[in-house]
Amino acid sequence: MPALPLSRPHRDDVLIAACGLFGGLVLWLLDLYMRTGYVLGDTRLPLIPLVVMSAAELLRRTAPRTALALGTVALAADQCTHGNLATVAMYTDVMYAAVLYGTPAAARRIPVVTFLFSLVVTIGSLAWFRSAEALLIGIVTALVVFVPALTGVSVRNHRDAAETARLRADQTALLAEMDRAQAVTAERARMARELHDLVANHLSAIAIHSTAALSIGDPETSRTALGVIRENSVEGLAEMRRLIGLLRTGAGDPEPTSSPTLGSLDALIEQHRAAAAAGGLSCVLEDTRAAGEPLPAPVELAAYRIVQESLTNALKHAAPGRVAVRLARAADVLTVEVTSALGDRPGPRAPGSGAGLVGMRERVALLGGEFAAGPRDGIWRVRAELPVSGTRKAG
Repeated sequence: MPALPLSRPHRDDVLIAACGLFGGLVLWLLDLYMRTGYVLGDTRLPLIPLVVMSAAELLRRTAPRTALALGTVALAADQCTHGNLATVAMYTDVMYAAVLYGTPAAARRIPVVTFLFSLVVTIGSLAWFRSAEALLIGIVTALVVFVPALTGVSVRNHRDAAETARLRADQTALLAEMDRAQAVTAERARMARELHDLVANHLSAIAIHSTAALSIGDPETSRTALGVIRENSVEGLAEMRRLIGLLRTGAGDPEPTSSPTLGSLDALIEQHRAAAAAGGLSCVLEDTRAAGEPLPAPVELAAYRIVQESLTNALKHAAPGRVAVRLARAADVLTVEVTSALGDRPGPRAPGSGAGLVGMRERVALLGGEFAAGPRDGIWRVRAELPVSGTRKAG
C-alpha cells in the first residue's frame, strides 16, 4: 500500500519554527538557561528539545495532534536539562494551535485536561513544598498549558462565528437572488397575461372580420366587417398605449389605473354580440348576483378577463348557437361560467395557441380559486370559482 503524501508545512508555520529555533540558539550561545543543577547537566542537551519543538511547530497547522504530542515530549525532556525559554514559548504556541486547528473534539477536551493538569500540579506542589511559594509553580504551569488552550478556544469560537455569519450572508444573498428571479418571472407572466388580454381579443376579431371581408363579395357585409375591424383596432391601440404607459412610469400599482370591472360586461357582450352575429352566435348575460354587491378589484378584473377571453374563444371556435355568460355568488365565492356550442361552423376562423386558457388558469390560481375548461354534453364550458374574501392581489 503506497504511503500517504505528507502535507507541506504552511509558510507561516515555517517562519514561526525558524524564529523559535533562532531565538533558542541565541539564548544558548549567551548561556541564558532557565535553571541549573539538574541531573542532565550538559549545556548542549537543551538543544535537543529545542530542535524537536521547532519540528513540532512545522506541524502545528497540518497535523496539530502530532505536533502537540511531539511538543509535550520535548517539553518534558527540556525539564530534565538546564532548559531553554524558547522551547517553553514554542510549546505554548503548539498548545494554542492544537485547539485552534484541531478537531472539534480536541478543542473541547484539551482545555479541560490542561485545567485539571494545572490544578493537580498546584495541589501537588503545595503538598510537597508546604509553602505558599509553591503556588507559583501552579501558576506557571497554567500559563504554559491552560492559558494557551483557553486562548485557542476563544479564537476558534470567534472564527466559527465569523464563518457562520459569512455563510448566513451568502445564503441571504442567494435567497435574495432567488426572490429577484421569481419576481422577474412573475412579472413576465403578468405582462404576458396583460398583453394577451388587451391585444389578442381585438386582433382575433380583426382577423376573423378581415377574412370575411376578403372572402365575401357582398359590399354591405364587407362594410360591416371593416367597421368592426376599425372599432377593434382603435380599442386595441388605446389599451396598448395604456399598458405601455404603465410600463414606462413604473407605478407601484401592478394593474392599469382604469382596470375593467364587471359593470362593463354589458358593453363587452354587446361588442361581441355584434361581432359574432355573422357567425351565427348569440351572446347573453345571466347575472344572478344581488345588486350592489361589492367585490375586491382583483376579483372583478379576473372575472372580466375570463369572460372576455371566453367570448373571444367562442368567436373563434364555437359552432352557431347560444353563448351564455353566467355570474353567481354563493357565500364568499364568485362563480363565472361561459358556455358555447361545440361543432363545426361555416365561415372564417382565427387560429388559437391555447395561451388564453393558460392565462385564465393563472389568474384563478393567483386568487386561490378553482378553474375548469373543457367539453361536456355537447357544449364547451369554462367555469371559474373565485374566492371573494382573503384574496391576494393578482396581475
